[in-house]
Amino acid sequence: MSIYRSESQTHPADLPLRLLLGFGGRIDANWGRFRSQQVAHLVQAAFGRSLLHLAASLAIVAMFADILPAWALLGWMAAVLAAIYVNFRTDRCLADLERHPVGKRDFQHHLIFSALLAALWAVPMAIFTQFAPTEEAFAVWGVLALLMTGAALWQAPVPLGAILFIGITGGSVMLALGQRGEYLMVAIVAIFILVAVAGTINGARNYLMACIAEEGVAEKNEVVSLLLREFEESEADWLWQTDSLRRVRSVSPRFAYALGQDADAVEGSPFLKLIAGSSWETGQFQPSLHDLAERMKRQESFSNIIVRVDIGGQQKWWELSGTPKLDDTGKFIGFRGVGSDVTEQRESSDKIAYLARYDTLTGLPNRMMLMEALGDAMKYADQWKSRCAFMMIDLDRFKQINDSLGHQIGDRLLAQVAERLKSVISSNELCGRLGGDEFAIVVRDASDKVRVDGVAQSVITLLSQPYEVDNHTLYVGSSVGSATGPRDGVTVETLMRNADLALYRAKDAGRGCHVAFEHSLHQDAEERRKLELSLRHALERNELSLNYQPVVDAQSEDVVSFEALLRWISPEHGSISPAKFIPLAEETRLIVPIGEWVLREACKEAMRWPDHIKVAVNVSGEQLLGSHFASTVVSALSSSGLDPRRLEIEVTESIFLRDDVMARATLEEIIALGCSIALDDFGTGYSSLGYLRKLRFSTIKVDRSFVQGAAKGNVECLAIIRAVVAMASSLDMSTTAEGVENGLEAQLIRELGCKKIQGYHFGRPMAAEDVQCLFPIRAADCSLA
Repeated sequence: MSIYRSESQTHPADLPLRLLLGFGGRIDANWGRFRSQQVAHLVQAAFGRSLLHLAASLAIVAMFADILPAWALLGWMAAVLAAIYVNFRTDRCLADLERHPVGKRDFQHHLIFSALLAALWAVPMAIFTQFAPTEEAFAVWGVLALLMTGAALWQAPVPLGAILFIGITGGSVMLALGQRGEYLMVAIVAIFILVAVAGTINGARNYLMACIAEEGVAEKNEVVSLLLREFEESEADWLWQTDSLRRVRSVSPRFAYALGQDADAVEGSPFLKLIAGSSWETGQFQPSLHDLAERMKRQESFSNIIVRVDIGGQQKWWELSGTPKLDDTGKFIGFRGVGSDVTEQRESSDKIAYLARYDTLTGLPNRMMLMEALGDAMKYADQWKSRCAFMMIDLDRFKQINDSLGHQIGDRLLAQVAERLKSVISSNELCGRLGGDEFAIVVRDASDKVRVDGVAQSVITLLSQPYEVDNHTLYVGSSVGSATGPRDGVTVETLMRNADLALYRAKDAGRGCHVAFEHSLHQDAEERRKLELSLRHALERNELSLNYQPVVDAQSEDVVSFEALLRWISPEHGSISPAKFIPLAEETRLIVPIGEWVLREACKEAMRWPDHIKVAVNVSGEQLLGSHFASTVVSALSSSGLDPRRLEIEVTESIFLRDDVMARATLEEIIALGCSIALDDFGTGYSSLGYLRKLRFSTIKVDRSFVQGAAKGNVECLAIIRAVVAMASSLDMSTTAEGVENGLEAQLIRELGCKKIQGYHFGRPMAAEDVQCLFPIRAADCSLA
């Protein structure tokens, strides 16, 4: 509904003040245009306002020429002229905004410059008159009153700017006259300000209501023009008629134009020949054209049938209606009807239908079409007592490419993946995209189990080959899960769900493999669901606890720190491995509250240890990339009283792949607190020396796989450990070797140069009470106990 309709019965005084001043929302979608007209009105008065301010500034200079130093007057006048010029330029820049909505920034600029100009005009009254007699103050008041009146008249369409100018300048007059004891004049000035403000508001209201009325008239004119144009364009329909032999007669100019020929040339030609094109000679009509021919042959009426025609070698769509004509004796003498070209509408409809069933990025069938195809395949399998299959495909490592190189590269990669999938399938399969990096294949006849596994293996092999995208060589893999109907499900939803469960197992199994659905997967899924439900209540039920594993100095074998390790003992599930419940916590984002609890408990427990013993806490990417992680660390330290230098945060390289900038910023905040940062599992993931260069890690932890490999004499593992130790030493970082399980491994690690050692050889993860017994004072307490 337009604004003039909603306000047509509204008196100007009823227009809300907040809308007049520019504070309020909008009446409807046209309000932005009225805002533009308000601001653009300033352009019309910009030159006159500038001349008025120039004349007033000259008058002020003339008044105080014999009273104030020339430099003061000229400096003030230069500032006024500069403000006038900037204000003039700003208003002129709004000349093109009449047709475009005005944003808050345009109003803000106008208000700022109005306030600035008012502040400059407050100077003569507030400062200059301090050095002049009262008569000069009254003269300055006269000049300012002239400017305030001009603002009320010329700036009324944008009242807030005018009110600011009037208020600031009027306020300076009242203040100056009050200091001189002219209280009567102060009251007069106050009344003048109120009258000027009221006049400004009334002028703004009248201006806006005039704009609203003008908009109403314009919209009414537009509606009338639209109706007239629609009436004229309706003549795009044409009349056609034939004789009893179906030859066109009385050809209208518009019908001849639609045929692309002269009216005389088509007179008497067979109607079907004119629209059939090349198919007239063969008699192989399109189905729609064949239907038209049959109706005309049977002398039946037809209405609004869509016919595909061939006009001059171009395929078009016509909408035709026709009625048989009879003479006075009831004898059939031909057809008469109307027609119109609906090619554009038909193409638009076809395009919409295509977009509804196909993925625009890859050109593959989308989820809806895949579900329809799977439904048809299940009906076919039920009818012929065969089998069908549904395969879900998930790309491995695609998210890392999307995050690191951007979505445009990711989209081009998906397009190449789609082309490769098309090359794998045969007429027995339909490939489509479910969304994101998930694809699917519907196998219509899956009676041959080998065929399904063969397609899956072909997909895995083909998609693992390198891709070239914008000079980037990219590698992604794929995991495939499949379900066979009707064995694994008798409905589309069930079969898709079971294929998804199989895909989940394939990803858990290490990715790059195919897993067929088994009924045990349902049990696993149900177990996982129950485990998740129990995990959600683990904190409030006090089922979580921390164990601490010592880290010792490689040379002295004295304990230097403990790593806090999370443990969960559930009444329903018993003792659950961290390898099982921590990934679940990360996937469900329960790791955030659990991680906060771990941090608080670890800091609290560390306060019971000697002051030189540190505590290390592992932090998940879900925690670190949260917006409040740094404040969580501060809260844990302050509530426990732990020295920040005794807290070490352990992170893995994977967090940098998710959001490198945010991860670095958060870690820098943690370092600024005084905490140290350890890089865990270095060398096992996407190791990059760039992380070590950009962040001041205190410790690099060598993964246990390298330690075990080095103990077995593996040359590569020995070289890697030496390289990490040398690099860490040059960067003034410490190294910790994980997984040291015997004295021979410990001696080897010492020889390789690692500064700290962690492993079962020096201590298994232990409860907090056992940790306290390791220290002399606490050990005495333990012996007494």
